[in-house]
Formats: sequence, structure tokens, C-alpha cells
Amino acid sequence: MDIQENIVNKVAASGLVTLNLEHYYDHGERVVYDIKDNLFHGLMLREKDFREFIKTHDWAAYSGKNVAVICSADAIVPTWAYMLLANKMKPYANEVVFGGLEVLETVLITKAIQKIDLSAFTDQRVVIKGCGDIDVPIAAYVEITNVLTPVVKSIMYGEPCSTVPVYKRKD
Repeated sequence: MDIQENIVNKVAASGLVTLNLEHYYDHGERVVYDIKDNLFHGLMLREKDFREFIKTHDWAAYSGKNVAVICSADAIVPTWAYMLLANKMKPYANEVVFGGLEVLETVLITKAIQKIDLSAFTDQRVVIKGCGDIDVPIAAYVEITNVLTPVVKSIMYGEPCSTVPVYKRKD
């Protein structure tokens, strides 16, 4: 008898469905727009100057990019200024958010998760893959748990050969 015939892939036979959040990662360029560069003496935003900047700036430079809008200075910046920036960037940018790169990553992955076709996971035992090559935000793991819990039999975290139970539906 050939020894190869006795080797059984228990992971493949387990019926587990692996979901890798890295597959939903947006690889688009990330940029930070810091409104501090528009401040008068680094202290406040002057409406007239800012509106002139809004009219003349090359917004096409944000084409296809994911933009995090921040103000790194301790300054007076009215809410409408951020709204104007978003309005001008959005026709070009893939995504525009208020907040740093961590906020941007969370928004990008959350939007990707919300587009997942859940029918492939209905009544399945799902393993959310842990370690990988991309630093997936913890917010993504929370979001995927929220999305999958109503439709799956169980959710586990890790690798199919070594998982941590997260949720099991009571039948």
C-alpha cells in the first residue's frame, strides 16, 4: 500500500470557508491633504483666500487617489472648509474622508466589506484569516463579524488548522 493514499487533508475535508480580508484591500494610492497649508499665519482660515485657492487649485491631481483630509495645526478651521475640499476632490478621488490614514483605511475596508455577496457564506462555518501580508485594520474584523453573524453557522478567527471560536449559532 502506498503511503500517499493514507494522507487526508483534514482542513479541506472540514467544510470550513476561509475569508481573507486582504482580498478586499483597496490598493489605490493614499494621500493626506493637510489644510494647515491654507491657513493665514498658521492660525486661521481666511474665507476669501481659501475660496480663491479652491477655484485655482488643480483638483485633477487627486484622480483615483484615496484622500485623508486633516488639519495638523491647532487652528480655527470652519466646517464648511472641509466640505468645500470634499466637494472639489470627490469628482476625481476614489475616496475622501475627514481624518488621518487610519480613518481612511477603516472607511475603505468597511465599504468593501459592505459590498460582499453574503450568499456564499450563508449557513457556512467561516474562518476569518488572521495573519497576512497586509496590515488589515481591526475595524475590518469587527465589521466582518457584524456582517456575517446573521447568516453563518459559525465564525472563527485564525487559520483553518488553528482557530479561535468567535461565534456559533444556536440551532
